[in-house]
Amino acid sequence: MKFLEVENLTTRYQTSKGQVHALDDVNFSLEKGESIGIAGESACGKSTLGLSMIRMIQGGKIVSGKINLDGESILDLTESDFNQNYRWKKIAMIFQGAMNSLDPVYTIKQQFVEILKQHKYEGDSDTLIFKAINSVNLDESVLKKYPHELSGGMKQRIIIAMALLLKPKFVIADEPTTALDVLIQAQIVNLLKKLKKDGMSIMLITHDLAILSEIADKIGIMYGGKMIEFGNSNAIYKNPKHPYTQGLLESIPTLHGGKPKFIKGNPPDLLSPKEGCKFIDRCPEAMEKCKQDPPKFKTDSGYVLCWLYE
Repeated sequence: MKFLEVENLTTRYQTSKGQVHALDDVNFSLEKGESIGIAGESACGKSTLGLSMIRMIQGGKIVSGKINLDGESILDLTESDFNQNYRWKKIAMIFQGAMNSLDPVYTIKQQFVEILKQHKYEGDSDTLIFKAINSVNLDESVLKKYPHELSGGMKQRIIIAMALLLKPKFVIADEPTTALDVLIQAQIVNLLKKLKKDGMSIMLITHDLAILSEIADKIGIMYGGKMIEFGNSNAIYKNPKHPYTQGLLESIPTLHGGKPKFIKGNPPDLLSPKEGCKFIDRCPEAMEKCKQDPPKFKTDSGYVLCWLYE
């Protein structure tokens, strides 16, 4: 049995203009201790995937699919059962824009204590908090401070420590290095690598494919609400199958290569998605058959949604 299995996960947001097809029939799996990177351009469904897995969709709902975590179907649990036994204990999330999510009128320690109260922790709170702070290479003195007294990198590490507080088996990190300078980015990446080495499974959501190459065992490429390619990271980087994945990798600047290329056109409209491949209007390999939805075609380590591999 896989540690994590996501099957046909579909999520919709309700807006005044209609339903947004934010996540459509997403599939992937992980073994225990493995980590996955989720990449793709803005509004492709990356953050919605993370929020769906921790059941915190605001303004929308999961309409179908399964999420099995460590042998339990977590979408079948009641909200109180999931919150009491799974959220933050077995699965936690580092949210996008996390540096702005700390309450400015409470000290860092007060905010840690609030998490423990919410999850009815009955052990030694101080020892647990000190261990969480030390795990992200921060001194215990930060607990007496307010958020405005900390640098951006320190606040980001505080948020990561909060996610690790109850020792979850699986952590979702949504853009944890955004808006940080390169030195702090390196510290966060090294921290995530240490957590992975210690046996924690991580889902890293990012635009930065270079960071994914350092952390992720597997990679899922998102486009138009779908996971269009999934496989081992080495296979994805060395031999990308989907034209969109190829375009993403060609857009990365290299020290010894030519000019990076860009993908022409605009992302699809998820309010009224067309039938067929979502990438058809931007794809250099598009053909008549692409007007039909492509099924999953197996690759050496995963799958690809593209008629080129029929």
